[in-house]
Amino acid sequence: MTSRTLRTLTVVTATVALCTTAHAAHAVQGDSGRRASGIAGAWARAWNGTDPRALGALFTADGTYTDEAVGITFRGRAEIAGWKARADTLIDGVHVTVRSTRLDGDRITVRAVYSGHLKGAPGSFAVPMTTELDLDRNHCRIVADQDHYSLAAVLTQSGLPADWTPPTP
Repeated sequence: MTSRTLRTLTVVTATVALCTTAHAAHAVQGDSGRRASGIAGAWARAWNGTDPRALGALFTADGTYTDEAVGITFRGRAEIAGWKARADTLIDGVHVTVRSTRLDGDRITVRAVYSGHLKGAPGSFAVPMTTELDLDRNHCRIVADQDHYSLAAVLTQSGLPADWTPPTP
């Protein structure tokens, strides 16, 4: 074999190896993106559904859910499901409408509209919300959730005073 033939063979082999590696990397990223998009959709469906356990089931056993607007964090699937159950008792028609999602590493950023009608309030609300969902390394479960929305906007749109607090169960 001549050195030119050997060099051509080496270049062809390297090119095939690089193309195969790039295709595999793209396939993995695609699978991860689909799983992440699926988790964001499942998260919204859980909020829009009536079974609080559906929300808790999306999290790791020690996952956390932080509602930044009210300044509270829930830990573990049972507490997270309890938060959804409490929301359902306070808000008629609680609904999350996803506008966009973005996966960056192990984090999904969800831009959405959070809406409903606080029981006893004269009006309903629909406010922009951003949620950050941190995923486990396999992108199968949520490790941490941070919801960001304006409680002041919720109360104003609902026709409630700024110092309103929900009734205790």
